[in-house]
Amino acid sequence: MAKKLVLVGLVEPKTTDHVQAFKDWYLGNHIEDTFNCPNITAVRCYKAARGFLGDPPSGYLTIYEFEGDDAEAAEKILNAYQADPESWPKREPSNDSMKIVGAGWYEEEVSFG
Repeated sequence: MAKKLVLVGLVEPKTTDHVQAFKDWYLGNHIEDTFNCPNITAVRCYKAARGFLGDPPSGYLTIYEFEGDDAEAAEKILNAYQADPESWPKREPSNDSMKIVGAGWYEEEVSFG
């Protein structure tokens, strides 16, 4: 069985003045757009509810699940998809409301359930 590959994004609005613009673009368009990338199988976005052992590292956690287990190959497909303005007809350009706190590729190591 192939291991699951995910891209994790820790993001939030740039400032309190950007909250609605962030919701409109990131939550209302970008996540669905990215889900339509051919090698993505699922996307989940979570809003921080409360801290645990300190403050949450970001306001939102987004997990993009990919086919295959090669992060470099997956990133090439994702980059090509995002660079093509015709890849999703409903795509809205970034409104510069998002702050990326951190992001990274993760391979499944252990799984239960």
